[in-house]
Amino acid sequence: MKTITAFYLNGCPYCRNARAAIQELIEENPVYGTVPVEWYEETENPDVVKGHSYYYVPSMFIGTERFYEAQPGQSYDEIKGHVKAVLDQAIR
Repeated sequence: MKTITAFYLNGCPYCRNARAAIQELIEENPVYGTVPVEWYEETENPDVVKGHSYYYVPSMFIGTERFYEAQPGQSYDEIKGHVKAVLDQAIR
């Protein structure tokens, strides 16, 4: 199982939705709860951000490979689908 590194900003509605989606996905499938997800507030952790290429948050990586980067206007369901895909990738 791989660790997911996720970057967020305080007050970001898309970031809040991604976290809510993870909780909902864990309720739907407890296996997702076994995936380690390390959340970093990007302005507080510049040393961790370095080496990860993204523009929007939340952004989710496995290693330095980006598997999800939110886009303006995404709905909760779109975010949840992308988060699920990242979790599935981490389980492989």
